[in-house]
Amino acid sequence: MSATEAITTGEGQEAAFLLERTRETVNPELRRTVESLPGSMRRVAMYHFGWEQEDGTPATGNAGKAIRPALVLASAQALHGAGGRAGEVAGVAAPVRAAVAVELAHNFTLLHDDVIDKDVRRRGRATAWTVFGIPDAIITGDAMMALALRLLAEDPHPASARASSRLAACVVELCAGQQADCAFERQSHVPLDACLTMAMAKTGALLGCACALGALYAGAGPDEVDAMDAFGREAGLAFQLIDDLIGIWGDPGHTGKPAGADLLARKKSLPVVAALTSGTAAGEELAALYAGPMTGDDVRRAADAVERAGGRDWAQAHAADRMGRAVQQLSRAVPDLGAAGGLLALAEFVTRRTL
Repeated sequence: MSATEAITTGEGQEAAFLLERTRETVNPELRRTVESLPGSMRRVAMYHFGWEQEDGTPATGNAGKAIRPALVLASAQALHGAGGRAGEVAGVAAPVRAAVAVELAHNFTLLHDDVIDKDVRRRGRATAWTVFGIPDAIITGDAMMALALRLLAEDPHPASARASSRLAACVVELCAGQQADCAFERQSHVPLDACLTMAMAKTGALLGCACALGALYAGAGPDEVDAMDAFGREAGLAFQLIDDLIGIWGDPGHTGKPAGADLLARKKSLPVVAALTSGTAAGEELAALYAGPMTGDDVRRAADAVERAGGRDWAQAHAADRMGRAVQQLSRAVPDLGAAGGLLALAEFVTRRTL
């Protein structure tokens, strides 16, 4: 199977199945771990994951798509199927704790990002900080990160120590990416290369770490682990590019956020920076709009300017290019891409979401 054939086969059904199976596998352990939090932190976390209402009554909520834990499990399965040594340790089911740890780390970033970005909606309802206050949201996020590392520290799997070290290093990189993102908001000019580097750290790093942890738990060697990390990073950057497009043109019914929310906040997302650095009249128009407060009409004008300046087309083309690079990296670890069908289905899912 060629890389091109591998990335274009399937129609999203396999990804949907994998994500549902991941939630069924991971959510019980995730919930048990979250319920171990004391007092008000437990209440904030249970609300954030959609398991409880604000008053603590049960809710049939949305705990998220589970993309990152699915990558952990699918990576372990791919390496196991490709001749990895997972069967010599605890089998391909062993990465469940690692998958939970990655999901906790991800939600640590979400709780903090919502505060930093002043986002008031997530997964179709009020963000935790707007309900419980900024201090409780931040502290709960900190506790989630501690839980993630504790899970790995207590896991008897022989790869757990390396997984813990890798996750901790990843979180430092995530924080550096978030800090750069915040700094960009205060700068009038942001180079596109710097914005890509920031996005790789802020989003690509954790997807890469998820794939690396799956490979570690499958008993893969250092070269294969690094290749899986690179696969996840490239796929993660493609994911961020598509996410940035959704932040401008996404359907509020699917995103749970107002149309053009990123533009209203004057975020320097990748399509915006591509437009601002395009040297076009539309790019100059966008810069003028970004120089002042945005109204509803300004948001529509800004979205049009991004498109006319080529930001939308560039982001879509660059996402496709990054996915091509991702598949090349994956083939280093899994030469027979037929054994990595789950990973390819997930990669296709995150880069072909509907705007």
